[in-house]
Amino acid sequence: MELPKDPMILFSFINMKLRDCYSSLDELCDDMNVNKEMIVRKLQSAGFEYSVEHNKFW
Repeated sequence: MELPKDPMILFSFINMKLRDCYSSLDELCDDMNVNKEMIVRKLQSAGFEYSVEHNKFW
């Protein structure tokens, strides 16, 4: 699946998927066949960090 290129849209998209469909970022990445490190890096560059405890980026 092609993920949004814009970091703010990616942030919203990933958090929506985590909230509605997946119990972890690992599960989302495995199911959607996307690279976890790429998502984390891109969202970190926009100032977001993943919280395992809350299962979301913020």
